[in-house]
Amino acid sequence: MSKIDIIIGTTLGSAEYVADEIASKLLELGHEIQLHLTPNRTELTPESLWFLVSSTHGAGDLPDNIQPFFDEIEKNKPDLSHQKFILCAIGDSSYDTFCHGPIKLSTLLEQCSAKAYVDKIEIDIQRDPIPEKAAISWLNQWCDRL
Repeated sequence: MSKIDIIIGTTLGSAEYVADEIASKLLELGHEIQLHLTPNRTELTPESLWFLVSSTHGAGDLPDNIQPFFDEIEKNKPDLSHQKFILCAIGDSSYDTFCHGPIKLSTLLEQCSAKAYVDKIEIDIQRDPIPEKAAISWLNQWCDRL
C-alpha cells in the first residue's frame, strides 16, 4: 500500500478533524500514514504522497502552523518533480479569499514541479458545516487509485 504524509494547516482545529477522519479511512484501507501538525519537509518520507489538509486563515493566508513549511519551499524552490500531492482545502465562501491559503500552497508546489495526484476539493463550511463528511465523500470517489 501507499505511504502518505498528511500535512495539516489548522487554526481552530477543523482541518485537523478532517485530517484525522481522512487518516482513519486511509489506515482502514491499509495505507501507511504519518500526520504532520508542524510540517517540516526534511521529516517527510521522500517516496510518500503528500496529502495537504488546510484551512484558510485571515485574508487568504495559511494557518500559522503550516506557514514555515510554505516559507521554506518558497525560499529554497526545491526540485519536487518526483513529488505527488493531494489538496483538501477548507474555507468559508462568505469571504473573498475562499480557500486562497491552501491554493497558494498547491500553486507553489506545482511551481516546484510537484504534480497533483487527483483534483482538489474546496470544502465550503457554509454549504458543508461538517467538513469531515464532504472530505470522506470526496476521498471515497477516488481512493481505489492509491
